[in-house]
Amino acid sequence: MTPQTERHTGLGRGLGALIPQTNPAGAAPIEIPISRIRGNPYQPRQRLEQASLKSLAESIGVHGVLQPVIVTEVFDGYQLVAGERRVRAAQMAGLDHVPAVVRQMAKRDQLAVAIVENVQRSDLNPMEEAHAFRQLGDEFGLTQEEIATRVGRARSTVANTLRLLDLAPDVQQALSEGSITEGHARALAGASDPIQGQLLEAVIARGLSVRQTEELVRRLKEQPATAKTQARTTDGEMDRLEEDLRTALGTKVQIARSRKGGRIVIEYYSDEEFSRLFDRLTGGNT
Repeated sequence: MTPQTERHTGLGRGLGALIPQTNPAGAAPIEIPISRIRGNPYQPRQRLEQASLKSLAESIGVHGVLQPVIVTEVFDGYQLVAGERRVRAAQMAGLDHVPAVVRQMAKRDQLAVAIVENVQRSDLNPMEEAHAFRQLGDEFGLTQEEIATRVGRARSTVANTLRLLDLAPDVQQALSEGSITEGHARALAGASDPIQGQLLEAVIARGLSVRQTEELVRRLKEQPATAKTQARTTDGEMDRLEEDLRTALGTKVQIARSRKGGRIVIEYYSDEEFSRLFDRLTGGNT
């Protein structure tokens, strides 16, 4: 697959279904100067990978721009709707012109088209999609159902993506940077906001899977049920230390104090987990 090849991800609607056709027969692409193209203010992608851009520029240098960009006319030239990577790569390759299809469309349609193209090319990370969906709702007043229709997603998918915006800021950043997956982020969403950051550090440091992250969150949310545990000392400092141990070890930990000392109870649920805890506590030395 070349960098120019479009990847389909099973969206219900393609770009053709979203772009208003001013000419029933379809308009042929025209060559327009790159210098007259303005950026898309509704571009949902917040960052471009330079390595990918360089690879595309090399391909364009050999084969040219194989797929036209989409623009709309403005008073001083053209405004880009879709194809930012192609325009930037064409500039890197030393081109002065790019093939373009000119369409007139409403601002919300420009954002929807930009989202769909990026999603189809897998160019948006989950947080970029979430911010774009929110913009469609906040700026253009679209419901989740209407957003789903415009971008070719199920309404439940749109709703779940928007929930990512409720994550702690450091979790959102890690998801944007690719340090964790969307599955990890959804698992961490089950924890309270103040401890999501602590859990995030544990997930990244230990390379936990999504399932292991879900189990970690579940254990930390469990509340002691026995009368003995309920009656134990609730000293604030000891509670904090216990919470730190739970986060560091990734399992349920209880500190029980007595007049002459106390004990630390560390729970495990499999031989594999016992081995992991043993290695962590001993530093891997046997």
